Amino acid sequence: MMGRTIFIDPGRCIGCQACVSACRECDSHRGKSMIHLDYPDEGHSVASLPTVCMHCEDPVAPCAEVCPADAILVTADGVVQQADTTRCIGCANCVNACPFGVPKIDLQAKLQMKCNLCYDRTAYGLAPMCATVCPTGALFYGTVEELRAERPGVQVADSFTFGDVVVSTGVAMVVPADKVQWPVPGGLPIVEVNGKAVNQANSGTAGGGRQADGKDVTR
Repeated sequence: MMGRTIFIDPGRCIGCQACVSACRECDSHRGKSMIHLDYPDEGHSVASLPTVCMHCEDPVAPCAEVCPADAILVTADGVVQQADTTRCIGCANCVNACPFGVPKIDLQAKLQMKCNLCYDRTAYGLAPMCATVCPTGALFYGTVEELRAERPGVQVADSFTFGDVVVSTGVAMVVPADKVQWPVPGGLPIVEVNGKAVNQANSGTAGGGRQADGKDVTR
């Protein structure tokens, strides 16, 4: 895990969308938010969850690993950058490879866009925009020691399973101490492939992708 990173605490999220609004102010993608505010049980619960890039490091982020144009660079401190506009060809390989469903594709510009941990800020010791405006601390930026000093006994996870694959991440998630499994199960059952329903019992798990308009891309 990176020394200073984002810790996501789903239990503190109130769905206020302050993080979404703040993300739109980032100079690298002004006007477009790279945060997905998800509702895991929409229609039955008000529970919400901010989803940011997890900056995978196992040993290379899946999105960077499958990029045929080497457009997705990883910095020395483990931050997975959004696609280089001079190299990205809009193939969407990264969208399909990401187990967390983070990258977006701007279909008109043929360009991948995603959270880069506000690298223009974090590279100089400043917190990402989303963490600076979160009123409840659902997005906490700092070290795990700083997090535990503020929230004694908190448990965090930075490895997740997707089927038989374990993905280690640079961003961590707060998990219930009494229910934690190591690594933490990730992903959602596949319910549709190419428009056809599949048997969830035999499908395993997989991530999803999003277009720039926020719509899910099933596969």
